[in-house]
Amino acid sequence: MIPQPAIVVAAFERSGIIPVFYDDDAAVCCQVLQACYDAGIRVFEFTNRGENARRNFAAMRDLKTAGMPDLFLGIGTIKSVDDAKAYTGMGADFIVSPITDATIGSYCQTENILWVPGCMTPTEIDVAEKNNATFVKLFPGNVLGPGFVKAVKPLFPHMKFMPTGGVEPTIESMKSWFDTGVVCVGMGSNLLSRQVIENKDWAALKEKIMQTLSLLKGKR
Repeated sequence: MIPQPAIVVAAFERSGIIPVFYDDDAAVCCQVLQACYDAGIRVFEFTNRGENARRNFAAMRDLKTAGMPDLFLGIGTIKSVDDAKAYTGMGADFIVSPITDATIGSYCQTENILWVPGCMTPTEIDVAEKNNATFVKLFPGNVLGPGFVKAVKPLFPHMKFMPTGGVEPTIESMKSWFDTGVVCVGMGSNLLSRQVIENKDWAALKEKIMQTLSLLKGKR
């Protein structure tokens, strides 16, 4: 059963940090998901960025089903309704896009699944809002910067924001974003170190995530 969008948004807000990840190896994907879960992560975005994306997402979904009842596992980099349909059918808990596509928004509303469109301009945020989005991804975050949120947030008082890209797992970086009023931040390789993953040092990955969550807890 697909969880209600409001329930998933609340989980994003509680989590604060959303790992964003892809790898061609299903076993690696599952190990990363397990490390994140063991560290305290309860929302995870896998990205539709490689030829093995659907196969690997299915493996992660099975891992979640077997022992992660409170985890929300969603799919990112969705740029078409066909992909949204495929992953919804595979059990995705939410859909994240790098773009603002009204047809994806309409499909997700019909299916009552959370749609998180990617926005880079006030116009795109407005289009998202007019297509019933209440929560958007600011992408790429490293280009926009915290100042962008500060400038546009008064224009969209009912919209919730999540920057992805360029957010670092440090007090300074996270504070700069949360001080502007974002509800969570997406992190890829800055949190999920490629070197650590290539070394298959899952204990170190778990420790890094736990440290980052602890830093965030002290600054929110």
